[in-house]
Amino acid sequence: MDTPTSWTPPMPEAPGFDHVVVETPGLRTHVATTGDGEPVVLLHGFPEHWWQWHAVAPVLAARGYRVLCPDLRGAGWTEADDPQVRRETRLHDLLALLEALGVERAHVVSHDMGTITAVQLCYDHPERVRTAVQLAVPPAFFTFSPRIVPGFRHLPPFIWHRPGASLRGIFSEAYVARPMSEATVETHLAPLSRPEVDAAVRRLTRGMILPEAVRMMRGVYRRRRLTVPTLVVYGRQDHPWSEQVLSRICRHPERYADRLELAYVDDAAHFITDDAPLAVAELALDWFERAA
Repeated sequence: MDTPTSWTPPMPEAPGFDHVVVETPGLRTHVATTGDGEPVVLLHGFPEHWWQWHAVAPVLAARGYRVLCPDLRGAGWTEADDPQVRRETRLHDLLALLEALGVERAHVVSHDMGTITAVQLCYDHPERVRTAVQLAVPPAFFTFSPRIVPGFRHLPPFIWHRPGASLRGIFSEAYVARPMSEATVETHLAPLSRPEVDAAVRRLTRGMILPEAVRMMRGVYRRRRLTVPTLVVYGRQDHPWSEQVLSRICRHPERYADRLELAYVDDAAHFITDDAPLAVAELALDWFERAA
């Protein structure tokens, strides 16, 4: 592991975090860490990075957890030798990272695109996960309904993303419960000034999201058993993912999972860690204690 002295673009400020670069074959992963104790891994969404958790991780650390916030391949300040991304590339990256950090088993909290990797870890390597909390993504065993189609309206621009094209629209009022400040948006988007991160938008969408989405739609995960205790959390303003819709597409969870619960946060939308970080942290802490 190495501790960098400078970053391009500059690293955003967040008190209480240490920053290291963990080298694994073909990858130099930036990890922001805070706290000591039982490990918790936080997997960011898109187009975010470790800083997504700057208001969540300190709450977990204050309750006695060692919190690890990696920048996944194609995001933040992580560097990869091979720019290609396939369905399980980030999963293999995460497993190598856990080995390098000496983490045998961890709680895993994930949001948006990061949940794809978390789901793969839970199903393929459940022995590595104590509990899982997934934010703004339905259980992998969900059944398709036309009512959820608007929930994927953001994907076409990513599939056809051109270098330099703005992604600011993803932080519009359609995805947040309250407007983000200009400084917050700029901080989330800053790593896109790196050509490697900008080019990864299409690669991640085409190489990972679409193949995994097809597997979910085909019912691959309805033929498997989820053994990791999992909490699925949505903001009540995250349309079209209402409580009614989720109850419909996630009927009879006991058929597919040993233990799965759904929870909802008022005054929050898709970017739930920006809208309600304290609520996310408290739900996660409660789940760790109840379900581990």
